[in-house]
Amino acid sequence: MAQQDSIRLNVKLNDDHQSISVEQTLDYHNPHQKAIHQIKLLNWVAAYRKRKTPLLKRKIEDRKSDLYFAKADELGELESLQYSYNNSFSEILNTAQENIFIPLTEPLQPGRKIRIHLKYQIKLPDARFTGYGIDANHLLLKYFFLIPETYEDEAQTNSYFRDTEETANAGSFWKVTFDVPEMWKIYSNLSQNNELEFEGESLNDPEFLISRITYPEFALKIDDQSIKVQLGYQITEYQKQILAAVLTNQLKFIKARTGKLPNKLFISEKFLKKEAFIGIDDLKFWKFKFQLFTDYEKTDLDYFSVISKKVVDEFFITNKTQDHWLKNGLKSYLEIQYLKKNYPEHRLLGNLPDNAEFFGLKPLKIFHASKLKLSERYGLAYHYIYTQNLDQKITTPFHQLSNFNTTVISHFETGSLLDYLSEYQGTPSFELFLKRYFSENYRQKISGANFLKSLEIFTQGKSAFLQQMMAEKHRINFDLKNYQLQNDHYLLHIQKNTSKIIPLKIETEEKSGDKSTFWKDGNSQRKDTVLLPTALVEKIVLNDSYIFPETNFRDNYLYTKGIFSNMKKLRFKLIKDIQNPEYNEIFVAPRINFNAYDQILFGVNFKNQGIFDQKFDYSATPYYSSGTGKLTGSAAVGYSIMPPDSFFRRWSFGASGSYFHYDNDLAYKRLGAFTSLSFNKNPRSAVGRSLYFSYNYYERELTPSMLAANLYAKYNLWSLGYSYADNRLIHEQYISTNVQWMEDFQKISTEAYFRWEFAKNKKISFRWFAGYFVKNETKNSLFNYGISRVSNYSFSYGLLGQSATSGILAQQFVLAEGGFKSFFNTSVNHFITSLNVDSHLWRWFNLYADAGIYKNRRRAEQFIWDTGIKVKVIPDFLEIYFPVASRLGFEPSFKDYGYRIRYTLVLNLGALVNNLRRGVF
Repeated sequence: MAQQDSIRLNVKLNDDHQSISVEQTLDYHNPHQKAIHQIKLLNWVAAYRKRKTPLLKRKIEDRKSDLYFAKADELGELESLQYSYNNSFSEILNTAQENIFIPLTEPLQPGRKIRIHLKYQIKLPDARFTGYGIDANHLLLKYFFLIPETYEDEAQTNSYFRDTEETANAGSFWKVTFDVPEMWKIYSNLSQNNELEFEGESLNDPEFLISRITYPEFALKIDDQSIKVQLGYQITEYQKQILAAVLTNQLKFIKARTGKLPNKLFISEKFLKKEAFIGIDDLKFWKFKFQLFTDYEKTDLDYFSVISKKVVDEFFITNKTQDHWLKNGLKSYLEIQYLKKNYPEHRLLGNLPDNAEFFGLKPLKIFHASKLKLSERYGLAYHYIYTQNLDQKITTPFHQLSNFNTTVISHFETGSLLDYLSEYQGTPSFELFLKRYFSENYRQKISGANFLKSLEIFTQGKSAFLQQMMAEKHRINFDLKNYQLQNDHYLLHIQKNTSKIIPLKIETEEKSGDKSTFWKDGNSQRKDTVLLPTALVEKIVLNDSYIFPETNFRDNYLYTKGIFSNMKKLRFKLIKDIQNPEYNEIFVAPRINFNAYDQILFGVNFKNQGIFDQKFDYSATPYYSSGTGKLTGSAAVGYSIMPPDSFFRRWSFGASGSYFHYDNDLAYKRLGAFTSLSFNKNPRSAVGRSLYFSYNYYERELTPSMLAANLYAKYNLWSLGYSYADNRLIHEQYISTNVQWMEDFQKISTEAYFRWEFAKNKKISFRWFAGYFVKNETKNSLFNYGISRVSNYSFSYGLLGQSATSGILAQQFVLAEGGFKSFFNTSVNHFITSLNVDSHLWRWFNLYADAGIYKNRRRAEQFIWDTGIKVKVIPDFLEIYFPVASRLGFEPSFKDYGYRIRYTLVLNLGALVNNLRRGVF
């Protein structure tokens, strides 16, 4: 057994209340199998330097820029460090590194101890960066002291702080004495000797809250054990009353399943925010607030989630980077059991469907989402991220998980698998294992592999599938193919897409709603059969309520009665919803659109895809055109291949068609096919790369004068392109190249875009475009590059006035091709290159400038430029451009200046949603 290090600290809060002076004695034992010549100490306050730290990189990935734009006096640093041992005294001059190495005068042999004295001063960071540091009324100290790393490898590799609650030092003995001004109070997760002294063995990194405020605490008695729950923040009187009523029951519930409880629980505000129950907060929109759950329910669920994680944290020591899933999964397992017992009928949307009433109607109750149970959220969340093919292995190091996956994979999926095994094994038997395991390993250092091995032995090998599933992005699916009637039994034919040995849950449901559950032991067969009694059975279900992380739940249901026996029912649903896997659903939703020629378009959309993406999807939207009195519309069908581990994330194929009007009483129709390849990406990265190819056939109605002018009535377009996008915060960039051709032309174009946030919420962007006709034998200017206005011969830009040449519809601007805002009444049939610059000026106002060179055939090159002011009504979606000066002159002096003002209008809700959710996945 490894010997225990000890860390003794005298900590003085300096007069500025922003720094601390520390005198430290460290008894360090060499944990390695070889002699070492230096001791590594973690200096993680250095992570708060402004640039080039893993912490800053992670915050940028999370789309949080506070640390990036922080002032020097808001950052943290180790200001000085002196050390001594064995009558040797020295000083570390380079204190800006997160890993400090103290050289030894002679090698320290394995298991041998050395005592080191340290004296240093720490400038604390602003707490808004990570929750640790200086806040308005308190200081929260964690990960700031110089300590050896618990999970240090033999090579003493550098370790970095990323604000992921990683394990820095656990299992050491700590004794900390504070010197703080009078009236300040100190709270900690260590045992308290007196008002200024704390000590004890810490299974997690110690944290200390120094505050002017007295915070609430609860003294509880659980089976003759005295337990103190100490909060590090203020709560309302009503919350105090609720907690006084629920904390005892919560701790008894946890102890009944785990066997042990710690004597003290300290909960900081940061821990509360991180571990609170997800998805039960009130919905707030403008001046409206919709309450999903009562205040009592929210407090109960939030604190059960927090308390259960806090208790699990005190059971044993784990490497949170590698084995994060163990404690997080156990916490989610306890949550699931708590919901089953105390909230068995509570819905995912809580009381909202009943309370959201409009004109006497309760519209939310028509949605399947309103009928889902709260306990189904665990499987639903995983299924959503799977349908995006952005899930990750459970064993992925925690700092490599995307923000969404830190919850969905580390917590929810692991907890669901443990719950699945618990039901299969029998919950009392599974929880007996938990009690034994926690008792045998209480306050010891363990690994996730050790937990799984012990579980496999206890279950006699029945849990072996867990280790396999955790080590891969699994794509397991059970398919209930059909049944045959054999005397008084149903013979079920079941198929699975893997030879892994996984148990299967089967339920039968009677017309009355009564259910019976059967478990089938796993085997390696891909095709199998099961006999079930026929008595009163109306429906047969595999793995109901999203209990097991399957890829497809739509093939888990069969009916035994009626015209839909041995097949799925068909159902039409109004408006997009979470799909009900019990039915083949077609979602029907009203649509309203507009263009200058069809005017208001009234339509209905039919599609098979709900909230979750599907491999095969179709959509059809017939419209009634109020401007022409005719039917128009569009339709599309597609299929996607999404392998779990490949160089690409999604390979899509599809075909589509549309019919609308592009001028007064003139329609066009388009038929096309495409394929696109989205390359695999790091789920934490904002980088996306894609390759696409498309073919489109166009047919346009023409007037006699258009026919006389030899305009194109029919044409084919082929297009091949590649795009690279990095939508990260601060430095956003995009580059694409495209080759397009038809019978009469071949052209190639490249676009590059860079946007830099040079100060908080202040950005400057640069866009470069270059286009060149390799061949141009076109009959007119339809396919030319646009300077101020795109031709939109592919009908892809969503112009309100496709053929408008004057008036407000002609003033719509699309940032494409030349990208000039001033009207230059020409287009380009040879080559063009342009640069567009857009920079923040003040509040909603930006300055813009465009410059470029273009050349038409048999004419000389031309240089053009313009400048002006842009008003951002809704950034990137509704913006207005006021030209000031250009090659045309000082434009505000022109009589028709009102017609020279341009605007962008993006009526794409999907683009707006994608823009808002950046940084979530």
